[in-house]
Amino acid sequence: MTQFTHGSGEGGWGAARADLTGWVVERIDGPPAELHGLGLPDPPRRLLRWCRATSAALVLGSAQPADHVDGAAASAAGLVVVRRRTGGSSVVVGPGRLLWLDAVLPAGDVLWDDDVGLAPLWLGRAWAAALLAVGVTGVVVHTGAMRRSRWSGAVCFAGTGPGEVVTPMGKVVGISQRRTRGGALFQSAALLHWDAAEAVGALAVDRLAAADELRGAAVGLDALAPGVAAARVERAVEAAVGAVSRDGDG
Repeated sequence: MTQFTHGSGEGGWGAARADLTGWVVERIDGPPAELHGLGLPDPPRRLLRWCRATSAALVLGSAQPADHVDGAAASAAGLVVVRRRTGGSSVVVGPGRLLWLDAVLPAGDVLWDDDVGLAPLWLGRAWAAALLAVGVTGVVVHTGAMRRSRWSGAVCFAGTGPGEVVTPMGKVVGISQRRTRGGALFQSAALLHWDAAEAVGALAVDRLAAADELRGAAVGLDALAPGVAAARVERAVEAAVGAVSRDGDG
């Protein structure tokens, strides 16, 4: 596992860019299972942790039934099955698939909210501002109750939860959370590319029907902002988190 840690106010796979006073920024490359094992720091502190999975995996939500997985199909697709500690349903991670950001808040932070339905909104708003900054249009942060579909119990991007970001072309950012007495971990991911067939390809569902119905449920940044580099989106997110933090601190 390769780790780069930056102090407050630093960002980017290279240089300081955003005013992130009070935040620690980490960038970590590694296998999905190790990345998901990182969890919350002890004690929890303001942390932005960009995770780059170096191999492909099907990641299940913390309470998702194991029998949602077709083990033979997962093996044939070259997907290791991993379980994360945050909620929600499955996501395929791996090179070129998504931008993965873990955000940690300590309990009592000015951005903290005891209501789990409101708690992730600050992060969703930061993602939305960042996407607008790189040219994505029609961006909306979902602020209501969970919107479920036929497949949302099995596939993360088949439903829409609080704080998640949608566009007229589909959902682009998913967020799940884990809360402890000391803090909260928000795991967020923006799709770089959406492949509905891959998203359901290792699940024990009617894969043809699911892939057909989910084709337009989500969308990747390759379709929303063609040619925009992932590093530029990351910098925009960091700038937006800095702005949200300043507003919250004020």
